[in-house]
Amino acid sequence: MFANLSKKLLDAIGNIGKRGVLTDGVVDTAIREIRVSLLEADVALSVVKSFASNVREKLVGQKTISGLTSEQTIIKIVYDELVNLLGTPGDAREISKCKAILMVGLQGTGKTTTSAKLAHMLQTKYNKKVLLVSLDTYRPAAIQQLRKLASQNSIDIFDDLELETDTPLTIAQRSYEARSKYDTVIYDTAGRLHIDRDMMDEVESIKKILAHSETYLVIDGMMGQDSVNTAKVFNEAVEVTGLILTRADGNARGGAALSAKTVSNCQIKYMCTGEKIQDIEVFHPDRIASRILDRGDVMSLVEKAMDTDIVDGIKDIAAGKKFDMNGMEMYLIQLEKIGGLGGFMKFLPGVSKLKSKLAEANITDKSVARQVAIIRSMTKQERRSPETLNASRRKRIAAGCGQQVSDVNKLVKQFEQIKMMMSKLKNPRALAQISDKFR
Repeated sequence: MFANLSKKLLDAIGNIGKRGVLTDGVVDTAIREIRVSLLEADVALSVVKSFASNVREKLVGQKTISGLTSEQTIIKIVYDELVNLLGTPGDAREISKCKAILMVGLQGTGKTTTSAKLAHMLQTKYNKKVLLVSLDTYRPAAIQQLRKLASQNSIDIFDDLELETDTPLTIAQRSYEARSKYDTVIYDTAGRLHIDRDMMDEVESIKKILAHSETYLVIDGMMGQDSVNTAKVFNEAVEVTGLILTRADGNARGGAALSAKTVSNCQIKYMCTGEKIQDIEVFHPDRIASRILDRGDVMSLVEKAMDTDIVDGIKDIAAGKKFDMNGMEMYLIQLEKIGGLGGFMKFLPGVSKLKSKLAEANITDKSVARQVAIIRSMTKQERRSPETLNASRRKRIAAGCGQQVSDVNKLVKQFEQIKMMMSKLKNPRALAQISDKFR
């Protein structure tokens, strides 16, 4: 989402940093280029003006911070303002205490899928007993969609429905009695193609029935300023308690995320980063600001690694367990769970430079899949003892998976490099502490 904004901001800051001293002329040029970068990212004009004014105020008369270059000084100031602009961080523990969550939003924003993602997160990370309730009696197959998602992910769903006569209000009233059996009940309300009074009245009536529920508005990151304006109207009408940003993995320009807090007066609590049920994460302004400025997001990477047991696997190897091609396959599969090579890279510092180098080397998510195919073409003995892979064996493996012998050679070389790195891990206790910290 922020790739284009990140590139333009870094280019602007880099051009200023090369000029050395932060004179008034240099500051004016910096502000102008930063303002253009934000406007091109579809950030609201009022937000751009405020942001540029705050950055300029801090830059005027600013001496280079001790130990930092002019470029690093500007980055530090821009980072602080981005964090302020994005608002306060979401707290996953907040949602684990909610008895009822009302999901609202326009049609097509991913509200039903997001409801299932929240339920899955509560069940898997917080051991909560969750019930899904569909209040969408208008859209064809809306209830069936939620049933399918619930069934696929072992989530309970309120199915005591009389489709011919039920209305959202009657379903909400009957399902209210089931709340005592569950830690959290998530209500998926109907969306509309546009905001209308009937829609708002219905949501308000449902809120009165549920009492003390959280109201999360789902907004589409691909819609830019339209989604932010929608959030403003919803908040004024039904008092939204938080936003969930969907399609954060798309090619949107990032304006919705940067404008949401200021324009709508609502905080983004979570964002959806993919289509899989586990692709939802707490919104951390400091981490997002760090990604925008190409400084990486190691904390989120470690958390994702913990979710996929990558760190646990490293601990096993550090404790003395042999690393073979079976272990190599496991790590490639775990990399895919994180989101493939692209999903992994977005958390790394200097990702812009890395992307260009990987493109030149033709290393993509598909190359990871090819590597797994190569490993699966090996015999059990070859997986356990990669040192037996002579020329004839490598030729047979390449033919078995439809790859070139050179591809097999590259995999074996990569395996040896990783094995050498793993052998240097001598402190499993430190890794255990990392694991405990994020569990």
